[in-house]
Amino acid sequence: MRLTALLPLLAAVPLIAFPGVATAAPGCFDPAAPLTVEEQRLTASLPAGGPAVGPELVRLAGLDPLVAEVKHDLCAARTPRRAVRVVTQAGDRLWRTAVDRAQGRRPGLGTLDRFDDRPLYWARLQLSSAIRQWTPSFPLAGRASLLTAFDRGSRGLDDVEFPLGKTRRLMVSGFDPFQLDGPGLTISNPAGASALQLDGRVLDTPSGRAVVQAVSFPVVWGYFDQGIVESAYGSALRDRARRPDVLMTISQGRPGRFDIERWAGAWRGGFPDNNNVSVTGGVPPAAGWPQPDVQFIETTLPYQRMLAAPAGAYPVNFNQAFCVWPDSSHPGVGTPVCRSDAPAPGEIAASGGGGNYLSNESMFRSNRVRVGLGLTSVAGGHLHTPVLGQPKDPAALTDADFEARRQAIAAQVITLATAAAGGTDTANPPQATESPRAAVESLPGTVLGG
Repeated sequence: MRLTALLPLLAAVPLIAFPGVATAAPGCFDPAAPLTVEEQRLTASLPAGGPAVGPELVRLAGLDPLVAEVKHDLCAARTPRRAVRVVTQAGDRLWRTAVDRAQGRRPGLGTLDRFDDRPLYWARLQLSSAIRQWTPSFPLAGRASLLTAFDRGSRGLDDVEFPLGKTRRLMVSGFDPFQLDGPGLTISNPAGASALQLDGRVLDTPSGRAVVQAVSFPVVWGYFDQGIVESAYGSALRDRARRPDVLMTISQGRPGRFDIERWAGAWRGGFPDNNNVSVTGGVPPAAGWPQPDVQFIETTLPYQRMLAAPAGAYPVNFNQAFCVWPDSSHPGVGTPVCRSDAPAPGEIAASGGGGNYLSNESMFRSNRVRVGLGLTSVAGGHLHTPVLGQPKDPAALTDADFEARRQAIAAQVITLATAAAGGTDTANPPQATESPRAAVESLPGTVLGG
């Protein structure tokens, strides 16, 4: 189904006042038109030199002909209607090509490891920068809507369609790479890689077959402000005939382990996003969606089933940590108090178990709209993957061990998703055994005051 509730997100994403550079034919694109911080990284190379990392990953994955064709079609567009068609089809095609490549249906497409999520991210930026710098032959009043249409398609947001019938349904989300400045330029996000492996997959669970639909979220506060999470999950939940049975947001978490998060909290810690924008404060509501005014939301994923799933390369933990502000009347002031029991009425969230960055917020927002719609029978929660890291050689784009780690994480995500889709459990939470504050502070993007 085509999701229609999302607002024009990219109109709200801040631009940088100085220009970036797009790789495009002269005469059709204006290289002086400003780009976002993310898009400006397209020209960044490794410290040792060599080609720009993003475009080189796109080339190695065999996606550069697609990018070039879309740019050509954009330059050839002579009407606004044709431009809308070009960018909408481009987004859908990019997502579907990335999924097919990841799942082995495009074996001749490039030489890069098919599990690599980075080519999708950088190809998206190549095309969003082209749309932003495109100089059409006709007056253009709706560039922001063109960017939104392309971005939605390239994230799978227009590709979520579950089957009718008694088949179980699982909806998941991954994330773009993040922390890309400086030496982080080659970072991959195993959550995004796992989403590509899961989209459209049919899982065999103890409760029967389960169909998975996946989307990929940006690491940008502005998109979340405009309701990208609610639009993705809420629109699927409103489809009574094809409603998912389970929601599971996925992101990269701590080194060496998976974490099933018990609590999501309504607080943003202010860690910079992929546009180097920081936001601190309570998680705002998304316009147009019924949402309860709550500080914490507890997972309803069948975590006991997930903990009992067949072993993979990494241990799986049920993380029960959360943090509250010491004075509920002054949130943001003082040193947060971290515990592993349960939040008390009136306490104000400083962090969920999954931190206070966008991963925590994806769990909070998806389940806030689930609860707001009264769908308490639908399971929902968050899975943190192990940290993938980067290639061992800082001058390399990839290596065998880096690829093996990503494949192992993605394989175990599929195992855990199969367990999550298989049904409910009623066992009590296991006893927490680690420091709650240490558990929270070890997550990327988490900022605790004090």
